[in-house]
Amino acid sequence: MSAPTFGKTALVTGANGITGYAIAEHLVRLPKNEWSKIIITSRRPIKTVFLDPRVQFVALDFLAPVEEIVAKMQPFCSDVTHAFFASYVHSDDFTVLRDKNVPLFNNFLDAVDTACPKLERVCLQTGGKYYGVHLGPVKVPLEESFPRYDDAGLNFYYPQEDRLKELQARRRTWSYNVIRPNAIVGYSPQPNGMSEVATVAIYMLICRELNQAPVFPGNEYFWNSVDDNSYAPSLADLTVYAVTQDHCKNEAFNHANGDVFVWKHIWTDFAAFLGLEAPEPEFEKARGQASSLANEVDLSEWAKDKREVWAQVVQKYGGNAEAFDYATWGFFSWATGKSWLTISSVNKARKFGWTRFDSTMETWFETYQAFENAGLLPPRAGLLSS
Repeated sequence: MSAPTFGKTALVTGANGITGYAIAEHLVRLPKNEWSKIIITSRRPIKTVFLDPRVQFVALDFLAPVEEIVAKMQPFCSDVTHAFFASYVHSDDFTVLRDKNVPLFNNFLDAVDTACPKLERVCLQTGGKYYGVHLGPVKVPLEESFPRYDDAGLNFYYPQEDRLKELQARRRTWSYNVIRPNAIVGYSPQPNGMSEVATVAIYMLICRELNQAPVFPGNEYFWNSVDDNSYAPSLADLTVYAVTQDHCKNEAFNHANGDVFVWKHIWTDFAAFLGLEAPEPEFEKARGQASSLANEVDLSEWAKDKREVWAQVVQKYGGNAEAFDYATWGFFSWATGKSWLTISSVNKARKFGWTRFDSTMETWFETYQAFENAGLLPPRAGLLSS
């Protein structure tokens, strides 16, 4: 017997990932008369217990044939009004991202367009790679009005956005939004491919166990440079805001926390948060501003024999040995090894009425606490008292 629906119905993909989980968490905090049902999906079984009775999990693989996806969706999704696409297949090799992420979104879009007759809004999350930040120096701050760069057919965000706009223009029964975050920090129920806080925490605590200083693994240029982040709860806040505002229909918005940070300061402050000292690096391999990626420490190589050391950390202080897999060594090497800025402007979102802002340093502390609460990272109190 189906319950009557009074508010909007959400469909959130990638619920085990950093953004999908954050959107689901955000929606359950909103009243029932706004969101009467929240359907969450993932290829794998859901790893989070949502006690809110509005939440319903449906296992969906958007790389399956569309007909199979629609058949699984139809019993659950007839009331969906707002569909949030937060699925992503990651690879540190940017040249292969298109192969799976384009069909992933196309199948999702065709499926919701077929199985959700009450559909009002579709939200696609892309990111900073839309502007070519992964390839080399770009104009900053990044603005939504920037023209596309010559991607040689490799940027999977372009066909995703083109397909979204093309189908919406034909249907005219629903509208869309595109949200473009920068490096996302926050808790996720499973490893997600790009996780700065978990990576830095695991790196620093392994260094501590080895009696080594937590040397900044990037380059001298980035050590002294400004950067920005997208906090997952804030990203969810902008996403839900955009899809529920009529004046935001068919618009793309950058997301960032609203501040910038300097790597040398966030690095030393986060080390202090964990009870460590991070000395000023003596750059030998990565001096100055390089013309390509340059890292003082190759984290992918460094990490190859560190799993057992992490297990020792967990045995002494708590946490979970499996948390080692949350560390994204390749991504973090890129994030701190480039010699160009990637910061985004959020002026457009402000002009459209979105007002939230977050201190990025505080979001790093909060993210660690979330991983601690989930039993993945060691309790900070024990680290500080030992």
